[in-house]
Order: sequence, then structure tokens, then C-alpha cells
Amino acid sequence: MWLVLNRPPPPDAPYWPGRRLLALVDAVGWPLGWMALAASLPQPAGIVGPMIMALAALSALCRAPKAVWVNHRYHFTTWRWGRWVLILLLIGLVLRVALQV
Repeated sequence: MWLVLNRPPPPDAPYWPGRRLLALVDAVGWPLGWMALAASLPQPAGIVGPMIMALAALSALCRAPKAVWVNHRYHFTTWRWGRWVLILLLIGLVLRVALQV
């Protein structure tokens, strides 16, 4: 049996002054970070480096208009991934302190 469940769309993000600019920085900053990472790969990376660069540029070009013009639908990538990174860092800190005894 094939079951199709429709999720309701996420609610609109609240608007506050400066949100458009920060959303644009977030939308372009992450692909630029991936481009910098791809540029620092060792030379025999083959097709992987240029492919990462091309996909990151395409991602930035697709995300930037949404961040500026459809801002109420843009959700920050930094918050989505930064939250989990922060949780993992806190777990590591607690483990370091607990095992130091």
C-alpha cells in the first residue's frame, strides 16, 4: 500500500529589521565556504574540485533571490546546522570535563 502524507508548509518566518541582509549573507556565505574548501583541496582532486565549485555557485545563485525577495520563506542555514554543531561541542566539553577527574 502506498501512503501519501501531506505536510503543511512551515509557517512564515518573523520579519525584523536587518533580516534581508543577514539572509543574503547566510545564503551566499555557505556556498562561498564550500568554494573555499574546494579550492584548498590537494591538486590531484580531479573533477571533484571544479564540480564542488560549480554546484556551490549554482546554489548561491538559487538561494540569494529567495533570501532577498521571498524572505518570509527563507530559513537560516547557519541556525539549522549551527545548532547541532553547538550541541556536539557542548557534549564534547562535558565529556572532557567529566573524564578529566
